[in-house]
Amino acid sequence: MKIKEYRTQFIQELAPIYDVGEAENFFYLILEEKHKLKRIDLALQPDLVFSDDEIVVWNLILKQLKQEIPVQYLLGKTSFYGLEFEVNANVLIPRSETEELVDWILKSQKSKVESQKIRILDIGTGSGCIAIALAKNLPNATVFAIDVSENALATAKINAENNSVNVTFINQNILETEDLQQQFDIIVSNPPYVRHLEKEEIKKNVLDNEPHLALFVADNDALVFYKKIAELAQKNLSENGQLYFEINQYLGKETIDLLQKMNFATTELRKDIYGNDRMTKASVK
Repeated sequence: MKIKEYRTQFIQELAPIYDVGEAENFFYLILEEKHKLKRIDLALQPDLVFSDDEIVVWNLILKQLKQEIPVQYLLGKTSFYGLEFEVNANVLIPRSETEELVDWILKSQKSKVESQKIRILDIGTGSGCIAIALAKNLPNATVFAIDVSENALATAKINAENNSVNVTFINQNILETEDLQQQFDIIVSNPPYVRHLEKEEIKKNVLDNEPHLALFVADNDALVFYKKIAELAQKNLSENGQLYFEINQYLGKETIDLLQKMNFATTELRKDIYGNDRMTKASVK
């Protein structure tokens, strides 16, 4: 079968579940991963064909996509801030909103001279995307990353190695931590923040496949991680140190109120590209 004919069939079969643009994007992601072909290759060579064996593989992937298994898990990888990351059911798939958080941190460091060493801690690192992107772009940084999941850390370690950066990974439950035992210039976290009452807003492919440990918090204690991490930041941030959070879009005011009540010197709330309250920055005195 010609590839362009299969593409039409592929998109039509996914259309009841995904919009056409998303289904088409899936097709080209898989085409590049499995066959090293890009959209332009298919445009220039419209008579390219799939073998019968290749059709079998594609039909299996199509079946899994119909079951709403994320395409990133099917391919075993995704991109984040220009880097490639291995992803699997033990880690959340990195989002573009988190790239914005990384970008905010990196821009805050532009005024620093390269010889000025900084220490960074990423709490709840998952795939390692935040820690690794910061380490890759800040050669003067010593980066540490904590996660409660050993399986997530195993994936993060592979990603650090694949991206040629040094990150010290620590298996630790942050809610049971009283002191981080060292000082940091930057602490960043994208902790669990989705309340169970918001489950109905979560897409089925996320709800059924991504780790709930990294997603959900109790409705009556939605800021439990923020409060704990902020308390640790007050003890373990260096002078003029900064604390960054990715947050629940519905709890921007509540998160800022929490930080202000804890007497951080400055606080800032930022929206993401979709116009949602998504990240905060606080600094110690």
